[in-house]
Amino acid sequence: MRGFELSIDNKIAHIRLNRPGKRNALAAEFWTEFPKTITDIDAEAKARVIVISATGPIFCAGIDLSMLAQGIGGGLEKTDPQYGAAFLAKVQTLQHTFSALEACRLPVLVAVQGGCLGAGVDMITAADLRYCTSEAYFAITEIDVGMTADVGTFPRLLNHLPEGIVRELAYTGRKMRAEEARHYGLVNAVYDTQDEMLSAVMETARQIAEKAPLAVYGCKAAITYGRDHSTRDALARIALWNASFLSPSEIMEAVQARAQDRPGNFKDLPKTKPK
Repeated sequence: MRGFELSIDNKIAHIRLNRPGKRNALAAEFWTEFPKTITDIDAEAKARVIVISATGPIFCAGIDLSMLAQGIGGGLEKTDPQYGAAFLAKVQTLQHTFSALEACRLPVLVAVQGGCLGAGVDMITAADLRYCTSEAYFAITEIDVGMTADVGTFPRLLNHLPEGIVRELAYTGRKMRAEEARHYGLVNAVYDTQDEMLSAVMETARQIAEKAPLAVYGCKAAITYGRDHSTRDALARIALWNASFLSPSEIMEAVQARAQDRPGNFKDLPKTKPK
């Protein structure tokens, strides 16, 4: 079982982790099915926003430890000359699972309740916006099982938290509570209950879905590029982007919709899957 369910309504794709009995630990099937789902939603322009939430009291307990018990070297012994290559290929597959969220043209919003541990942190840091409930907490738990996190925690978490805090979380495995996460900017807002949080997240998703998809895509691309490059390079990039993608008809529709106090009638992003 892939461990999540998908629904699409009003241009919003809602992915819900649904292994509450396993604390939404990410089993083997998840790591291939999740990126396929994200890529399909994007490539087929099935939605304009993606929301990720979870069932049960825990958002995500991280990677299913049964995967570690089976080994991630393709069943090879450490002494086998092929072990390193097999291990590398497996880790790259795991990394791709959440890199798909950054590569996706659509904004990704995540709603966290309870614990967000290990690979759960890898997931949420690859999203665009993060929200949580007041009892939520975040922890880099790989250190507790003798591992160094390698699926995406460190390069992405450093985009959201001060280096010293990241090091402390990594070295100790301690829990970062909701208010501390909000203080440092890891999450956009904290809510008293999961229902309140999901209602607010869906409202934000609705607002995004009503905007011109091409402009939203441009914002995501420009922000991500600007984060990873110099100001000079980012300015050159966005100038070229708008020279290629800026749509006068979409601008006119946005202006008219605003003046007439109505939702804009915008085209969806073009499909990218070959027919």
